[in-house]
Amino acid sequence: MSQPGSPHGDGPTRLLRFTVSVRWIHGVTGALILVCIATAAVLYNGSLAVLVGHRYVVEQIHVWCGFALPVPLIVGIASPSYRADLRRLNRFTSHDWQWLRSSTRRDGKIPVGKFNAGQKLNAALSAGSIGVLLGTGVVMYFTNVTRLSWRSGATFLHDWFSLAFGLLVLGHIVYAVRDPEAMGSMVRGFVSLRWANREHAAWATESSGEADAQSKTISPQGSCCGS
Repeated sequence: MSQPGSPHGDGPTRLLRFTVSVRWIHGVTGALILVCIATAAVLYNGSLAVLVGHRYVVEQIHVWCGFALPVPLIVGIASPSYRADLRRLNRFTSHDWQWLRSSTRRDGKIPVGKFNAGQKLNAALSAGSIGVLLGTGVVMYFTNVTRLSWRSGATFLHDWFSLAFGLLVLGHIVYAVRDPEAMGSMVRGFVSLRWANREHAAWATESSGEADAQSKTISPQGSCCGS
């Protein structure tokens, strides 16, 4: 989907990058992750724990936000646009490998799809980390149904995966801030065609072609009656 340019048919000037449902899923998941990171920092840092207090409340917020993390990701499967994005993220092409090896990957010469290789890797690592953190969190929380050796191992994994995932999230935020238009697309949904051609040329071509095809199927008022 795109927004048209001039009424004279100059083509779209903006492309829809993320639908409302995809933006909500990303926003809710991101909010839960940030709450988990903030509460984890309080729980693991003595100075912060003393400053904030209410350790039991902080712990419960951390636990239940962690349990809720998969919910928006699972509920979102009902959205066709979300499923389409998942299929794109799950497909690694030869151009993605080329993008990873290139030192000039952002010059627009490599035909990048809707998501570049870095974004695909970030999505895969994030999904895997959420799964590990959720699984180890369950083992740690339900102490009556798990062995002590399991809980010890789960605690070790949970701590280190939390640190690694926190760094991954920090990197994701840094890259988003460095590209205001990409970050803005998670709020407004649209990106400029110029940005899309530079950063995701293959997707821009695909989306522009779909927009042109749609526009051709809509005849101007009165044009249906030929001479």
